[in-house]
Amino acid sequence: MREEPELVPETVEEIGNASGADGSAPGYRANRTLPLNVELRRQLSRKRTRAVLGCLVALPALLIAAFALGGDGQSRQRATDLGDLAVFNGSNFAVFTLLLCTHLLLVLTVALFFGDAVASESSWASLRYLATIPVPRHRLLRQKAIVAGLLSGLGLCVLTLSALAMGTLWYGTGALITPDGGVLTGPWSAFVLPAVCGYLTLHLTWVASLALLFSVSTSNPLAAVGASVGISVLSQLLDNVSRLGELRLLLPTHHATAWVDLLDSRIDWTNMANGALSATVYASVFATAALVRFRRSDITS
Repeated sequence: MREEPELVPETVEEIGNASGADGSAPGYRANRTLPLNVELRRQLSRKRTRAVLGCLVALPALLIAAFALGGDGQSRQRATDLGDLAVFNGSNFAVFTLLLCTHLLLVLTVALFFGDAVASESSWASLRYLATIPVPRHRLLRQKAIVAGLLSGLGLCVLTLSALAMGTLWYGTGALITPDGGVLTGPWSAFVLPAVCGYLTLHLTWVASLALLFSVSTSNPLAAVGASVGISVLSQLLDNVSRLGELRLLLPTHHATAWVDLLDSRIDWTNMANGALSATVYASVFATAALVRFRRSDITS
């Protein structure tokens, strides 16, 4: 039986047609590189991710233990702040937990996932191989950011649900009680916690984009995380300096707890609107800077 001769492209044009117009291998599609489900499974399998989620689950239990050891600091008739109201029911306990974690723990969680996104690949010397698959740089950064955002959102949900479940189990159920003595009932009471989580998600975008900027600027993940948290802490310190006056409105952390207005019977949306605008502006600037920096950086050295 006579074998047919193998057809081998001989000219540059034939080689280009066989491999693709851009010189890529046959069948290569840039939009199929680094799928989200693969990257998400990879990040969920890391001990770091499990440790963070485990700490978020355990924190409400530690708070309940602290309240039990501390005793009843205030009677229920004289409770005036969210800390005193936390022991009334599960909903109030969840709100207090979120308030307690807004300035540091949630910032640290977001900074950890986003600051580690690209810097860890650089520290493992795997970033250059990802780029030579090749994964386009803008897609690589986008996929990493989306997965980090999903993990950050998961962390916020885990903390909220864990606090609500443990608080309900320990303190019982009931309508959400506000610091001014009011009681939120009906659909609005059930809407408060999702609304708080939604505002926190939007507010923390500035931390996420800043951590991503540091992540593409260094090969040390801890440096990226530490710098992001450090800037947040510095902003909080400056926000307490009254002599700065209205300049404090420009600080990214100034409206971090504006969601407390949701607990008022007559909600004033001004602070939350200003906080959403501030977070959006900062996030847009930092995210753009991260993309420009990553596209221009030398990742082969």
